[in-house]
Amino acid sequence: MYQLKKLKIFDDPYQGMLLIKDYIKMKVQSSRALQIMEAGCGRKWPIDLTGINYVLTGVDRDETALELRKIVKKDLHKAIVGDLLTVSIHQKFDVIYSAFVLEHIEEAEKVLYIFNNWLKDKGIIILWIPDPHSVRGFLTRISPHWFHIFCYKYILGIKNAGRKGYAPYPTHYAPVVSRAGIYDFCKENQLSIKEEYGFSYRVYGKGLMGQLIKPAAFLVSLFSLGKLSYKHCNLLYILEKDSNDKA
Repeated sequence: MYQLKKLKIFDDPYQGMLLIKDYIKMKVQSSRALQIMEAGCGRKWPIDLTGINYVLTGVDRDETALELRKIVKKDLHKAIVGDLLTVSIHQKFDVIYSAFVLEHIEEAEKVLYIFNNWLKDKGIIILWIPDPHSVRGFLTRISPHWFHIFCYKYILGIKNAGRKGYAPYPTHYAPVVSRAGIYDFCKENQLSIKEEYGFSYRVYGKGLMGQLIKPAAFLVSLFSLGKLSYKHCNLLYILEKDSNDKA
């Protein structure tokens, strides 16, 4: 049995964005545009790639969310409506970016297999996932979906939460959506873990309720004898596909 490495933790998600940008820049080749897929589109492309020649392809099964992305942000070069498990895509990508998507898919491991098949040799998969073994992840797993909507609206202050085209979406937390799950998948599928970080982004929310969450999370962690972390809630991975060139 492998030993999980000590998790490095950042408090500011901007540090993660800078790290991601550096890895994407390393994949740039002057002779062609960098091919990037955003798998499960968010509200906007979060990485500033000014000065880089790239083509951004967005895939999402939520047609309403994808239309909002196309109309409001207009930052996709290609937009494809489709389920990540079944959508037909006949090209390879240098970078596949997926933020807070896998926890919503029951067959998340199959989606990771598909990502790996879409990836060029030495290409990278960038994953943001919640840690199911953090305090927030544990509470998300055991609470109903209506409670998630309540928290988004009244703790995180997101007014459109739960409306069509807006998060939160129902969660499943397949076994691969965890630190141990990612380690196992990479070991079995010729992927190298280049970076692994924990982030406390939005773990405490806003206002008075948000301020009360921090000590409450500490108490839950204490009662779990440290099995649930209160210091982070999300995980960032940068995975690189091993080259088939044995020369």
